[in-house]
Amino acid sequence: MTHTAHRPDKSALPWLIVSIAVIALDQWSKAWVLASLPEYTPVPVIDGFWNWYRSYNTGAAFSFLSDAGGWQKYFFMVLAVAISGLLGFWLSRTRRGDWKTALPYALVIGGAIGNVIDRLMHGHVVDFIQWYWRDYHWPSFNIADSAIVAGAIGIAAYGLFSKPEKAGSE
Repeated sequence: MTHTAHRPDKSALPWLIVSIAVIALDQWSKAWVLASLPEYTPVPVIDGFWNWYRSYNTGAAFSFLSDAGGWQKYFFMVLAVAISGLLGFWLSRTRRGDWKTALPYALVIGGAIGNVIDRLMHGHVVDFIQWYWRDYHWPSFNIADSAIVAGAIGIAAYGLFSKPEKAGSE
């Protein structure tokens, strides 16, 4: 990760525009789903591979803790806000042109906040994208989940494949 010891002259905070775009697209898509799709009924998009499938998740990825009794809603909201705050702080310490760091952070922030909005408004996350192959169905997900996964992959890939900066190079 490319962070400076001091606040850079031009921080990566403008990358939060990407976060706002993710939140807007996520919330727009979920509003469409709630207004248009029947609950728990597959609507084929690409037969044999992709359905629209309106479902709800009170847990985290793969419905982790979905049957925990309700406390998990608050836990996941606090966790998402804390992670988003930390990534926002790191964005403020990242150079604006460092897109390999800034873009993944912005994607995770946007996705996390998109799902927090769902938990606040509905008490659960609205999922609607279902991929499958024959009898195997990937757990349903949404735009926010996609942004979180893409951002996490970007953070991991950049962390694994970037060359460490030399001390004093800034």
